[in-house]
Amino acid sequence: MRGRRRPASAPVDLSVAVGPLRLPNPVIAASGTFGHGAELARVCPPEELGAVTSKSVAVFVSEGNPPLRVTDTSGAGMCNSVGLPGPGVDAWIADDLVDLEAHGARVIASIWGRTVDDYEQAARALAGVGGRVVAVEVNLSCPNVEHHSDVFAHSAESTADAIGPVVAALGATPVFAKLSPNVTDVVPIAQAAIGAGAAGLTLINTVRALTIDATARRARLGAGLGGLSGPPIKPIALRVVREVALALPGVPIIGTGGVSTGEDAAEMLLAGAHAVGVGTATYADPRATLRILAELEQWCARHGVARVRDLTGAMQ
Repeated sequence: MRGRRRPASAPVDLSVAVGPLRLPNPVIAASGTFGHGAELARVCPPEELGAVTSKSVAVFVSEGNPPLRVTDTSGAGMCNSVGLPGPGVDAWIADDLVDLEAHGARVIASIWGRTVDDYEQAARALAGVGGRVVAVEVNLSCPNVEHHSDVFAHSAESTADAIGPVVAALGATPVFAKLSPNVTDVVPIAQAAIGAGAAGLTLINTVRALTIDATARRARLGAGLGGLSGPPIKPIALRVVREVALALPGVPIIGTGGVSTGEDAAEMLLAGAHAVGVGTATYADPRATLRILAELEQWCARHGVARVRDLTGAMQ
């Protein structure tokens, strides 16, 4: 017999387990979209979110790509070629991490590099901050960085090569591998990341794309190619999350890509995600993460879902 719907006013348990992480709710600010933390904290208190993923930093200072770095698209999405500018991991620990901590954020640090050694050195720097970050995301998949081009996410072997030393350097701190959709089959790459010691996965990064200024007859973005994000990529993200969740049952997944509403978040969870990353929506609305969380709670109440974690992988 089908259970009765709960009253819309009944409380919803929003807490989730994302592998070793215990979060008060499943909405996570995606890497690179919550600023450095302090500036958005004034309008979107990060302690009210499940976690905040920092902008990816390397062991070295990075200048990023030439302008134009961001442009909208006719399909309501965004194409960017920011290129991962950053002050380096040591400066991030000294400044940005301190600011996020001051606002009560649960912080997921994000790192990138051009070589396996870059990743390992960045991880060793973060190993020194101990419990000040709840996890480290290893960005293997940025499609718009010169000499990087998500090369580490293009094969199972290269993914394992990058993840293994990071896991060893960080010890007890959980590692999440951020993987690219720009591959023929993400499943063996996901398997390699988990096999190398990753505690979970972030799926997906942006989709490689090109925008053209027809009048000028050139690419709109300064670096040429960029990464498409926002609502147009949600079906791709859902597909990747579902494929990996079916192939690797129980592996923690942070589903990211095109989530703009509470119902989008519910779809991501149903596909198999344990938490939901919100990125591009924040550019249009700095409080988008909190709005989406409220909408997800309302959606659960309307549909008789007592615990949001029960949605994970529950599609028919």
